Amino acid sequence: MTIRLRATLVAAAAWLLASCATQPPVPTRRPADIRAEIRHRLPPGTADREGWAADIEKAFSELRLEADAPHLCAAIAVIGQESGFVVNPVVPGLGRIARAEIDRRAAAHHVPGFVVSAALKLPSSQGGSYGERIAGVRTEHELSLVYDDLIGRVPLGRRLFANSNPVRTAGPMQVGIAFAEDFAREHGYPYPHASIRDEAFTRRGGVYFGVAHLLAYPVSYDRMIYRFADYNAGRYASRNAAFQNAVAIASGSKLALDGDLVGYGDGPGATERAVQALAQTLDLGERETRRALAKSGSIDFERTALYERVFAHAEAIAHRKLPRAIVPDIRLKSPKITRKLTTEWFAKRVDARYRACLAL
Repeated sequence: MTIRLRATLVAAAAWLLASCATQPPVPTRRPADIRAEIRHRLPPGTADREGWAADIEKAFSELRLEADAPHLCAAIAVIGQESGFVVNPVVPGLGRIARAEIDRRAAAHHVPGFVVSAALKLPSSQGGSYGERIAGVRTEHELSLVYDDLIGRVPLGRRLFANSNPVRTAGPMQVGIAFAEDFAREHGYPYPHASIRDEAFTRRGGVYFGVAHLLAYPVSYDRMIYRFADYNAGRYASRNAAFQNAVAIASGSKLALDGDLVGYGDGPGATERAVQALAQTLDLGERETRRALAKSGSIDFERTALYERVFAHAEAIAHRKLPRAIVPDIRLKSPKITRKLTTEWFAKRVDARYRACLAL
């Protein structure tokens, strides 16, 4: 079978899967029945089960997601992993972490330590100095409010943080605030609100945007664990890591399976360079490969000639069918993380919670 013919067959199968996935299902169950199932599947000891059930059911309804057991348990598993069903989870040592981050940024901007100390002794709008408030924060929401105040009132704050609040995740699903703001602009938000950043820290907002990030996009995965990996590493990261694996086999290159297909910064990344080296073999031009890689953040990438021909060529070399999803190999880095953690660790932990939920 030629590469082109094999690619055509793969394309047809991918198109069928994707066309089914892109049609949002119409919820058919009564809200009361969905809330009852959620209450049943919540982990033992969860406080305010009725409130959690109401906000989860509302998110599924507004997002027009099918509220079946696998989808409900996927959301429940992520909430359990990210916060233990605490709306604003406490981060141990957050005040110390925040002050260390300020000092790090000051050093990067060549700001002397005594200037930072003087700025943090200034009185904040909420009473007490900024230094005292930072030292006493316990949750990311508290820290976000201090940063907003500091950036808005102290010139050094604007200089260190470039008018951008450095708290990036929020709420019971630790959803990315940038994702929440982008999603709200494109799809709207069902609750009255002052700001999406503030809403992301609430239970209703955190659940709504977290469920959207987890489930409100079409995939052709055959296991939920790949959605969990995507939740940590970015949408389609698992699909893209499998593509990188195929590129590595087809080109003989050693590539990081991190799901990042498009290089950022100076010039193309390793994956793009390996793909361009294959372009002639795959009968593709440089522009066509770049256009295809630009679609790596959507389901449409699976319908490109690049995707189809890379897999066909790699499978001809490997003499076996290659996986279409792989949990990305990424080391997690954050001031909050004090031990070696990976996307695989996260995905497996959530998957264990997911399976426990399904067993109820």
